[in-house]
Amino acid sequence: MHPGQKLKPGVRVAFENGDIEIHGEVLGRHFHGRRTIRLWTNDGRAVAEAVERIGHIPLPPYIDRPDEAADRDRYQTVYARVARSVAAPTAGLHFTGELLDSLRSRGIEQAAITLHVGYGTFKPVRVERVEEHEVDPELFTISADAAAALTRALREDRRIIAVGTTTTRALESLTLMRDGAVSPSEGITRLFIHPGHTFRLVRGMVTNFHLPRSSLLMLVAAFAGRERVLGAYREAVERRYRFYSYGDAMLIV
Repeated sequence: MHPGQKLKPGVRVAFENGDIEIHGEVLGRHFHGRRTIRLWTNDGRAVAEAVERIGHIPLPPYIDRPDEAADRDRYQTVYARVARSVAAPTAGLHFTGELLDSLRSRGIEQAAITLHVGYGTFKPVRVERVEEHEVDPELFTISADAAAALTRALREDRRIIAVGTTTTRALESLTLMRDGAVSPSEGITRLFIHPGHTFRLVRGMVTNFHLPRSSLLMLVAAFAGRERVLGAYREAVERRYRFYSYGDAMLIV
């Protein structure tokens, strides 16, 4: 919540659009603008329903216009199924139904997992020693079908390509059985991947361009190598690539 310094415990806020009102009360104050808040609606409807009605899609700063109805579809992956993430996994925005069909026709197997992207994904690294940074927990689910597909890929020595850094974190959090099988899982991940991490499952990655001092950029550097990544970013800046949510992506293999 911003401006964070003014929003102390006991402060109440309201969000209105027509006859829909969401009320909030600050219950606890934390660092860097974070607050524990209680939300309720004026007419007893579910808060999630009210947010869906009056909320706005957060556009990147270089898109100089208000959000539109079409952004609700554009700022979403074509394969999304379960609502809970605070943001779309941006690497997945590059995939269309036609592109996924084309990949399948070429024999590229696809496996879907669920990871609920949390606000902590965007938390900058503020500590001097990288190891002291903590990534906030995020919920993930790896179904039996997805685990079986991952197991087949490992046993057949096929490359597993993760679409996005958040997907990478979920995959690298998985438990491998003694026989090398991937176990279906449902839980939380606090895994912070930075240079020095040994990747066990992921051997390729599709990812957008990330902010400096972010855990996401450190994950990419851990996978591809710091100097290679910095070189790619220099070229991206020179060629005026788009960064952030609606930005360009790169494939790392």
